[in-house]
Amino acid sequence: MGAFDYVTKPLFPEEILITIKKALEQEPLESHPVKSKPAVSAANHTVDAGKNPKELIIKSDYIFGNSAVFNEILQQIKRVSPTNYSIIVYGESGSGKEVIAQTIHVNSKRADKPFVAIDCGALSKELAGSELFGHEKGSFTGALNQKIGSFELANGGTIFLDEIANLSYDIQVSLLRVVQERKIRRIGGTKDIEIDVRIIVASNEKLMDSARKGKFREDLYHRFNEFSIDVPPLRQRKEDLPVFAAYFLAQTCKELDKEIKGLSPQVAQIFMQYNWPGNLRELKNVIKRSVLLTDGPLVEVSVLPFEISNYNKLSFEEPNAPSYGSQSPFEDPTYARNQAAWPNAGHSSITGEAINEKSLKAVSLDAEFNLIVEALKKVNYNKSKAAKILDVDRKTLYNKMKEYKLLKEE
Repeated sequence: MGAFDYVTKPLFPEEILITIKKALEQEPLESHPVKSKPAVSAANHTVDAGKNPKELIIKSDYIFGNSAVFNEILQQIKRVSPTNYSIIVYGESGSGKEVIAQTIHVNSKRADKPFVAIDCGALSKELAGSELFGHEKGSFTGALNQKIGSFELANGGTIFLDEIANLSYDIQVSLLRVVQERKIRRIGGTKDIEIDVRIIVASNEKLMDSARKGKFREDLYHRFNEFSIDVPPLRQRKEDLPVFAAYFLAQTCKELDKEIKGLSPQVAQIFMQYNWPGNLRELKNVIKRSVLLTDGPLVEVSVLPFEISNYNKLSFEEPNAPSYGSQSPFEDPTYARNQAAWPNAGHSSITGEAINEKSLKAVSLDAEFNLIVEALKKVNYNKSKAAKILDVDRKTLYNKMKEYKLLKEE
């Protein structure tokens, strides 16, 4: 809708000033397609995607991980890019679905044509048709001028429809006709307009499941499902964390004109144990804020957001269950720059994705959880003292947190 960026509390004047400065340096936002950048040097922006890694051009301001699962995704991108197949990209929010769509585009025969990205989750039911297909002047109240829709803007190139399952049923019907006939008609128009557009859609839920629930047209799903790519969440490919952390750190240091060698061993361990519900977007934002607040050579725990720095303390297990020790497994404090090996540390999180349906039980547990966290903070996370403050025994405290975690996972 025109927003350039956002800031979160607590507010830091330096961060706001930097964000404003970057916004002022941008060209005014206009209704025009996002032009593809010229193909960058494959030697500088490629990763090993098989026998011929230089065949795959990677978007210049993004890197891919080195895990086996991501190399498999790169192989799929390399195979499907030259085709005109419609593609579904599955993945959680912040996992890099749009970047994969852009990579497919710049490696296709349409690379010199427009790439237009639309967030369907941000489109209101009333304006979705106008945004996608355009409208004629006077076609509805407020239509003061003719508007070119996203499909028309993307003609010859690629259109990326993110969170496709959020489109209303009426728009899905119109979209089915566009996919079948490769023609659009602006709202209020009388003529069909032929288009040549490759369609890539993305969803954080399986469209076939949405079709079974009646939320998504099954015939439209089959039209899109000529090829699909599953992007795993960051928590399932922790071996890629040092690569992304090093990249985002170097990128932010350059942006803020700072010289920070890397993350402290304690921060590295916390990063490996954290669940990263916001995936790469969350990792990038955490590093950006941490670098801004860091004055020394390493990013320390003190500059991390509360929910990350206290992740272990808020993750409850049974009293006799093994816990992570305080000894850091990292010997090289500059691992973020040289991408030293990180241990695979999986740990359950109670700070995962939000509960979808707020049942009475969920609301009650939410309130109990907040009260327990406040009690823990007062006694420096001593669970026995917290239980005493709350007038429950230690076992009850653990059971409450375990019940809350199970509810979150459901």
